[in-house]
Amino acid sequence: MLKAGPVWALGAMSGTSLDGVDAALVLTDGERIVDFGETGYRPYDADERAILRAALGLWPGAPEVDPAAEVVETAHAELLSQFGSAALIGFHGQTLAHDPRGRGTHQAGDGSVLAEVLGVPVVWDFRSADVALGGQGAPLAPYFHFALARHIGATEPLAFLNLGGVGNITWIDPTLPGPEAEGAVLAFDTGPANAPINDLMQARRGLDQDASGALAASGQWNTQVLQGFLAQGWFLKIPPKSLDRNDFHDLLAAVADLPDADACATLTRAAAEAVARGADHFPRPVSRLLVGGGGRHNVTLMAHLAELMPCPVEPVEAVGLNGDMLEAQAFAYLAVRVARGLPTSGPGTTGVMAQVGGGQISRPGA
Repeated sequence: MLKAGPVWALGAMSGTSLDGVDAALVLTDGERIVDFGETGYRPYDADERAILRAALGLWPGAPEVDPAAEVVETAHAELLSQFGSAALIGFHGQTLAHDPRGRGTHQAGDGSVLAEVLGVPVVWDFRSADVALGGQGAPLAPYFHFALARHIGATEPLAFLNLGGVGNITWIDPTLPGPEAEGAVLAFDTGPANAPINDLMQARRGLDQDASGALAASGQWNTQVLQGFLAQGWFLKIPPKSLDRNDFHDLLAAVADLPDADACATLTRAAAEAVARGADHFPRPVSRLLVGGGGRHNVTLMAHLAELMPCPVEPVEAVGLNGDMLEAQAFAYLAVRVARGLPTSGPGTTGVMAQVGGGQISRPGA
């Protein structure tokens, strides 16, 4: 059992961009954010990334899955063991497949292994309970985003955008008493973000990313490809809604015959257009859009967002937050909510019919 009041929790996140593992300490009681602590990052090397890529889209039982899980567990153990004491750990794992209306959701990595190795209780498998009860299982950061909005003293509706492999956005009314309140949050995946760009750069140039959006800035986006992309029914679908990393894989096929710079420019513009279309679903206009995740470093993508959005677009650093660590911090916060029996998702975030507390807890020696 956790002691009463705020505790230090250590969260870890390995996102769909497959760059590596982020970890961060958060002091929280599961409702308020009291303080932020140490952070760390452990990149995947080329061999590890290749093993993970080979397992994308696969489910337990496929031969590629166990090696991917071992990579995930090893990388997390190496990073998390470098931190000082924490009351518990929030471990997301690596999403390999996400099909909430079909086979469910699959994150590689076993929290019980980490609990034994690190000697600390581990909260993990955050998504399965939500999916089992009819939810999308994603996104899971919105209740944390609500706490962030209160932490920074927001008094008007605002939105947090995470630009990882997939884009996801949370609309927040910070004047309501908590994230569980009706109308407090609306969250959904906007569309592809960094994943197609990274995949293109890897395939064509052997690079992990388009650093700062430089290649995209040198090209011209293809209007025909963009029109086909935006004509897809996803953008009209009422949220909450969630995506798998590969759901828009046909976008890469659509730019296959374009020169490198034009292909990259098209994928980058597509990511921004997807966010702008998502904003059409907001209950009310927002006062600002705060951007986290690796995509905020893409100058070209951020410029497109500033052009397309009807509000100021800023990296979360503008309000004193760490945009590289928000998702890791989110799983530290959510771990405390799970341990205290508080909900981690609800109708406005995943479409589940009622408030759900996801996650299981593995304790060392259990």
